[in-house]
Amino acid sequence: MPVPENAARVASAVAESVQYLGRKASRQGSEQRRQAILDAAMRIIVREGVRAVRHRAVAAEAGVPLSATTYYFKDIDDLITDTFAQFVERSAAYMAKFWSSTEGVLQELVGNLDGTPEARRHLADEIARLAVEYVRYQLVNRREHLLAEQAFHQEALLNPGLHELVRAHGQILSQGVIRFFQVLGSHQPEQDAQLLTAIIRRMEYQGLLDGVEHLDNQGMLAILKRYMHLVLGL
Repeated sequence: MPVPENAARVASAVAESVQYLGRKASRQGSEQRRQAILDAAMRIIVREGVRAVRHRAVAAEAGVPLSATTYYFKDIDDLITDTFAQFVERSAAYMAKFWSSTEGVLQELVGNLDGTPEARRHLADEIARLAVEYVRYQLVNRREHLLAEQAFHQEALLNPGLHELVRAHGQILSQGVIRFFQVLGSHQPEQDAQLLTAIIRRMEYQGLLDGVEHLDNQGMLAILKRYMHLVLGL
């Protein structure tokens, strides 16, 4: 089944397509300093928001001279844009590995379909369960990533220069889900994928607000089961 392979390839292509605006590093030591500056900017974004990103604050966070931030990034817009470009690049690399690692699971789930309503019901319930596990994992292990994602999408509303990055970032998750719905035989895989990813993102957002300790696992599972049952005509 080509689902995870294709999805992984799309994610890898996104990672390779990311373009940076700031000055390129000429030596390994320079590249490490540039990376330290971008990482520091992202920590500030997660902790205090995009508006807190200033050359002086980033330099202090990164432990580098103020002149280093202005050397690599001529203004704050370039620094913010490149911080989110690195975020997209790393997200794409992570999801490429994720889609590759789920190949066996997806093959087994689809392979167990035998045309009976029971098998389709089991498939729908398993997909719902896996989606809940994914949301929980994101909230427990990748909370800072989710906060950065929220900041990224919010900033893109104000900064047209981020629009292409946002669109590329959206492909990383949605492409794999589209392929999966195609394998399931959906007549509208793009729409089904958009709805499922929207549900997952909403759950992630709610989890950030409420805290993972207050996550309504059973409620999430019920919503996702209902959705998957509707998709599979159960």
